[in-house]
Amino acid sequence: MNEFDKIILGLDPGTNVMGYGLIGVKGKNISLINTGVIHLEKLENHQLKLKSIFEKVTFLMKTYLPDEVAIEAPFFGKNVQSMLKLGRAQGVAMAAVLIRDIPVVEYSPKSIKQAITGSGNASKEQVAGMLQTILNFKDLPKYLDATDGLAAAVCHYFQNGKVSGNVSKSYSGWEAFVKDNPKRTK
Repeated sequence: MNEFDKIILGLDPGTNVMGYGLIGVKGKNISLINTGVIHLEKLENHQLKLKSIFEKVTFLMKTYLPDEVAIEAPFFGKNVQSMLKLGRAQGVAMAAVLIRDIPVVEYSPKSIKQAITGSGNASKEQVAGMLQTILNFKDLPKYLDATDGLAAAVCHYFQNGKVSGNVSKSYSGWEAFVKDNPKRTK
């Protein structure tokens, strides 16, 4: 029997460093299970990075058996090539989750910051500091991408299944996503 009622995996997709965080929910309490990063910067091309993202997210899914996954949506920047690469990284991570019929919910960076700190304009350091307080852990990870992934998981817990204007719908599998988004899959 699992010691938690639910495990939530949070992902912060990136093309050089991808952050993740796992929390366990027991009743109304949440606990830190693990947080870390996936290093991709030394891989020689984007295709190898995407393959590694899929493999590492698959490993996290098999190791921790999360019940739900929260993922940070790419922010809209001025560099179109960067946006495309981030979108691909997010899509590959989502595919690794959806292939297992695990619900995945997408949150904007602003809504994650708002949920954790009360301000949608909070810095990465402010988010990390608030997570230390919420989850009662001492040392911050070396890479704040790890706490960004953790923040997605905690944001999802705080949302408690409620969908707001800044949140995308949850899907239980690829077929459900395709059914609701026919124009996005052509």
